[in-house]
Parts: sequence; C-alpha cells; structure tokens
Amino acid sequence: MKPTLQLKLTQQLNLTPQLQQSIRLLQLSSIELTQEIERIIQENPLLELDDHWNVKAHDMSRSDESMNDNTEPDLVMRDDSAFQIDINSNLDWYQEAGFSAYDAQAQDEEHEVPQLAVDPPSLRAYLAQQISLSQITEKEKRIISVLIDSLNDDGYLTQDLEELLELLPEELGLTSDDLSHALSILQQLDPSGVGARNLKECLLLQLKTLPYDTPHRELAIKVVARHLNVLASHDYVVIKRVLKCDDHTLRAVQKLIVNLNPRPGSDFTSASTRYVIPDVIVSKINGVWIANLNRDAMPRLNINRFYANILGQKSEETSHELSNQLNEAKWLIKNLQQRASTILNVSKAIVERQQQFFEHGEIAMKPLVLREIAESVGLHESTISRVTTQKFMHTPRGIFELKYFFGSHVATDTGGACSATAIRALIKQLVQKENPRKPLSDNKIAGLMEEQGIVVARRTIAKYRESLQIPPANLRKSL
Repeated sequence: MKPTLQLKLTQQLNLTPQLQQSIRLLQLSSIELTQEIERIIQENPLLELDDHWNVKAHDMSRSDESMNDNTEPDLVMRDDSAFQIDINSNLDWYQEAGFSAYDAQAQDEEHEVPQLAVDPPSLRAYLAQQISLSQITEKEKRIISVLIDSLNDDGYLTQDLEELLELLPEELGLTSDDLSHALSILQQLDPSGVGARNLKECLLLQLKTLPYDTPHRELAIKVVARHLNVLASHDYVVIKRVLKCDDHTLRAVQKLIVNLNPRPGSDFTSASTRYVIPDVIVSKINGVWIANLNRDAMPRLNINRFYANILGQKSEETSHELSNQLNEAKWLIKNLQQRASTILNVSKAIVERQQQFFEHGEIAMKPLVLREIAESVGLHESTISRVTTQKFMHTPRGIFELKYFFGSHVATDTGGACSATAIRALIKQLVQKENPRKPLSDNKIAGLMEEQGIVVARRTIAKYRESLQIPPANLRKSL
C-alpha cells in the first residue's frame, strides 16, 4: 500500500498544571496539605506562610485522635474572609496568640531545656536484658538469644524447634534438647507467657506463675489444658459436668482465664500514632446544626513583599523568573481558596441532610449517596469522593471522616429507607440490651427489626453484626 498523508481533527481534554494542582490539593488530608505547602514554599520565594496559622498548625499537629471530645478548637472560621490574599504582613499575631515577653525569655539559655520522653524498650531488648543478668552459661544465653529473635510481636514462638535447629550452623553442635532447655528458661522470663507456641501453652504458663493459693487455680489449669475449645464455644453444661462444679465456681474459673493476656508481647509493640486535624467544625446555632471551616486546618499564604518589590522594579535579570513564580503563587492561593470552599459546601450539604444524626446519634442516620451531594453542590461524584476522603468533621459526638455519613440503605415496609449505619446501631443496641443467658440470634434480631418496620434479611444481619465485631449468639452466651 502506498503511504499517504492524512489530516484528522480530534478533540482532547488536557489537564493544565493549575487544574492538576487543584485536584491534587483537594485529595490531600490536612496534615498532608501542610507538608505539601511547606515544600512549595521552599521552592517559591514569592510565597510565605502566615505566621499565626503556622504556630497554630504546629500545635495542632501534636494532638492526636484523642480529640474525640466535646471541646471545640479555639479558632473557628465563620466566613471565607480568612482566605483573602493578604499582601501585608500581620504584626499583631503575637498578641493575638497570647505571647508575651516572658514567653520570649523562655528561649534563653539559662532556662532548662525540656527532656524528651524515652521510648520503652522493645520486647526483644527487654528479654535480652533479663538474660544478661541471669545466672546461666554463655552457651545457654546464645541459644536463648536465637529463640528471642524468632519471637513474633505477640511474644509467640511460631517456628518449630526442629526447623530452627536445621537453620543453625552444625559446628555449634546443638541438639533438640538444648533448644528445649533454652525455651524452658525463656518461658520463665517476664512477661509471663512469652515464648509460648500456641494459645493453650501461653495461658498455662501464666496460670502456673500464679500463687498456689489462688482460688480456682487448679480448675482453671484443667480447663485450659483439656477443655479450652469447649469453653470458647460457651458450652457451660459440658464444662460443669466435667468439673463437677456449680455456676458460681465456673463463673470464677472463667473470669480467672479471661483476665489472662493472650498476647504477652503486645505491651511492647509501639503502635504508630495517627494524627487527625478536623477540617470542619459542626455546632448548633439557634436550634440548627451548622458546619464551618476550621481555620486552624486551612493554610493562609501571603505574597512575600520583599520579592514582590523586586519584581516591581522590572529588572531584566530577575523579572522573567520571578514573574513565573508570582503566577504560580497566585494560582496556589486560588486553588487553596477553591479547596476550602468545596470542602465547606460539601460539608454543609451533608450536615443539612443529617440533622437527625447530630440530634439523636447514628441510629437516626439517613441513607446518603455521593450522587445526592454531587447534584446538590453542582460537582461530579468523583470530586465528592475526593473531598470526603481523609477530611474530618468535628462534632459534639466525636470526630468523623466525611465518608462516614454515606452508606447504602434498606427498604422499610412503609416504602421508606433506612441507612446501613442506623441498622448497625440498632443491632448494637439490641445486643447490649439482650439477656446474656439467652442472647438474640440473627433471626430473632431480624424479627425485632421487622416489628419496627425495617425489613432486613438474616444474612444481612449477620454481615452487619460481623462488621461490628459482635460474635454470634452461641459465643455471647454467659452464665
């Protein structure tokens, strides 16, 4: 075929750098946004962060999810005026923030520098310290050190001793008896139960460390050693027959076992702290719940006056580069305004539709989908999804991610709809009020809901119950 040239007209949507930045800023959380702003400021000398906001943001970043109380943050923005581009520097923020001359003196060298808290030792370091102080041979210490390195975060030895022996160099001349002896020494260390190979052994190790005169100690050892699965299934009739005891004794034995720690190494595991800064604050004004932006979570940027003056001189060497950076700075400030406005509009639409939730709790949550909010604020569903991800709302009932207020619905016999969140809350409420001797089955819960006009299948009840981490009826049964 002879090659030819052809002209074709096509339409293609290209995302400008400004639009790409707007989308990126919209999907960032408050803490991620702060980090992104700091990075951009380092690259663009035309931008500077409002000092007042910088101090408040730094203080808030040190608070964690324990903010789930009814205390409202100090600064709550009631309008969008805080997002006006401010070219002038604010010199009064020291007084507004409550700083004084005494605070400045706190930085003097004569004042004592606060000491940082020392992180607690890890499980392996704690065990190694005990071994180093033990009156055992160096060979035993080396073998125990190998076992310590093989423990998981819960303090269990999940690797078989024979497999572990094969991994060790043959020139050490170790035997399985050497490993077993070393393991017995390890299992005598603190915390009690460490070095166990399964749950049964872990509980037995803890029971055997109790004083001999501990009430029901021997019965508890017998139950764990021989009937742990029966106890887990709450088959109390069988256990009482085997132990030849009454309800009072069995209840005491069960309490003794339940109070043991099935994960002896968990206290040494340092869980990462998750920091949350609410983007929106909800409060009740004149009987109506209103959403307002949290001023402390929204960056406030200014144009640097020094570099702006240099640009005003229109020097050939600096004009072009600074002009580009000035345009980038203006676009960033505009995108931040747009981000704040979008979050506020979406939050107001959510609060308007979930007034009953703020009054009565999750049991009054209404069904809500992204499409409904998208149509209300005139945005695409994908934009609503970005806005509601990692954005948090501070309410008198706690701090919630915006996505929390969305959920599927279940039909009622009156032709209405009930949200999945409300159904889960109702399940939790029914389980809390049930007779522990005769817990409610999934069928019974479905029947009780049907009496209230909510038609829910048994398998749906089971799915919601499992999502709440509520065990089935036979495992909730107690004496």
